[in-house]
Amino acid sequence: MPSSSALIIPGLSSLAGRYDAILCDVWGVIHNGVSVFDGAAEALQRFRSETGGPVVLITNAPRPSPPIVEQLDRLGFPRDAYDAIVTSGDVTAEMMHAERLSRIYHIGPDRDHSLFDGLGIARVGPEDAQTIVCTGLFDDVEETPEDYRDALGAMAARGMRMICANPDLVVERGGTLIYCAGALAELYDELGGETLRLGKPFAPIYGVAKQRIGDLKGGVPVDERILAIGDGMFTDIRGANDAGLPTLFITGGIHSADFGPLDRPDPQMVVDRLAAEGLEAVAAIDKLRW
Repeated sequence: MPSSSALIIPGLSSLAGRYDAILCDVWGVIHNGVSVFDGAAEALQRFRSETGGPVVLITNAPRPSPPIVEQLDRLGFPRDAYDAIVTSGDVTAEMMHAERLSRIYHIGPDRDHSLFDGLGIARVGPEDAQTIVCTGLFDDVEETPEDYRDALGAMAARGMRMICANPDLVVERGGTLIYCAGALAELYDELGGETLRLGKPFAPIYGVAKQRIGDLKGGVPVDERILAIGDGMFTDIRGANDAGLPTLFITGGIHSADFGPLDRPDPQMVVDRLAAEGLEAVAAIDKLRW
């Protein structure tokens, strides 16, 4: 990892020439669930136009990629800023199809029902389900994981497995932190339940994303030539590190309170925090820009 004096860069242009492709996180790097961040689209557009390399968005959204495209459209994020999207929902759907699941108990909001489209899977009560599929809290505005302790404890006692379709613990929505499916999976672990987490930082989503890059380029670049961009240390950065990918750490995302002024992160604080977590980044920046 670079020294503290060399870690912070002014923009993606400082290192874009080293890479043949980008894997970019969505929530926390491109938008906050309410609005798109200034500069993010231009940075990815310029990478695509000036290097010719593809940009694949990689997100722990627990829905298939088409609804995420629609969400980005609604937020005003241009389609020429990326080539493809790989979601945790895509990986979850592939796994459910491979396991030939037909009856699941879904924990999560109605907006995630597209995850089951075309799979022939019935959403039933926990007493009739083969497994639990968790995409989030039913109401992530009003509820917390503690509201689920008794129900999850009963399911854990029956030996039910939980498939976690979004390993994020929290995300920032318009400046407010909200709980995600990963927080329920963490509680299920505590209660003695069996959990299977899909999405970042776990390997399956990186395998799918690399293959998508290969499809776009006619071959997968070596890992050292694929830059991963993300703001979550325990999902984006750890996942990319484990996958052997160099990373650009966005300090102004979910961990923004840890590094001093939002637009002027303290380089030594960034270096020390990454080292304390056993993580590495080739560079860091407060927000994505060219």
